[in-house]
Amino acid sequence: MMLDQVLTASIVLTTPILLAAIGGLINRQAGIVNIALDAKMLAGAFVAVIVSSVTGSWLVAVLAAAAAGALIGYLFSLAVTRLRADMIVAGLGLNFLVAGLIGFVLSWAFNSSGTLRMPDVQLLPRILPDTVEAVPVVGSMLAELEPVTLFAWLSVLVLPFLLADTRFGLRLRATGNAPRVAHAMGLAAKGLQDISTTIAGAFSGLGGAHLALASIGLFNEGLSAGRGFIALAAFYFGRNRPIPTALVCLLFGFLDATQIRMQTAGLPPKLIGTIPYLMVMLALCWAGWRNNRAGARLT
Repeated sequence: MMLDQVLTASIVLTTPILLAAIGGLINRQAGIVNIALDAKMLAGAFVAVIVSSVTGSWLVAVLAAAAAGALIGYLFSLAVTRLRADMIVAGLGLNFLVAGLIGFVLSWAFNSSGTLRMPDVQLLPRILPDTVEAVPVVGSMLAELEPVTLFAWLSVLVLPFLLADTRFGLRLRATGNAPRVAHAMGLAAKGLQDISTTIAGAFSGLGGAHLALASIGLFNEGLSAGRGFIALAAFYFGRNRPIPTALVCLLFGFLDATQIRMQTAGLPPKLIGTIPYLMVMLALCWAGWRNNRAGARLT
């Protein structure tokens, strides 16, 4: 029973990290290090709750969240590619800006201080019938499967082909990994970077929608809880490859689910809550050590 619960929670908690990581990976292929994934997740969650309540449609809410993330991503890209802002500084600034704006709107428009609860919020529907819950070990996980999680994992399967075997993917990789070649080929590098950053925003917005609509049906200012930065660590540790990145996200989701389970056992919640972020630090240190070692071999 406990194993079923941990596996189910792991899949649910992996989805928003995975979506943001996919977006960040695509963006990184075009040469943009997107530190602002967290901002787009937060905006996506905020928009998803409002639109779901107003329209009564989870699908419209999810699409609106993706559009909100895409718009913020495009504006962020313009600041980097056209105004030549430092991508790290601009990304960190955008995280603070979006969080501040959402806090202001919550206070001004909804008379709320941190949490937004709205009536008739439609949660993400379950795809499979309840009878699948009888399947041993994975039954509970399959019973909780919803469209956004399915889309996330389908994206992982399709992305290697898109990046390696399509014209768009090859141009995107040339822009980020071989700028001189891209320039010689006459590629519109800035336009490709804009597109990739917009896609990253859309995926992060979807991740935010999942956070808000998978089970809780409300928005909180701390809802993203730094998952955008965990996604950043995931695709770096996965060396910008979709399948390894997805496995790293799954590991982080499992750790997140485990620490929640450990809290119910009576262990200090603040101490246990640091486990996923400690693993992020260890993953980044390992990735840096591995890259330095590879560079030393080449020299």
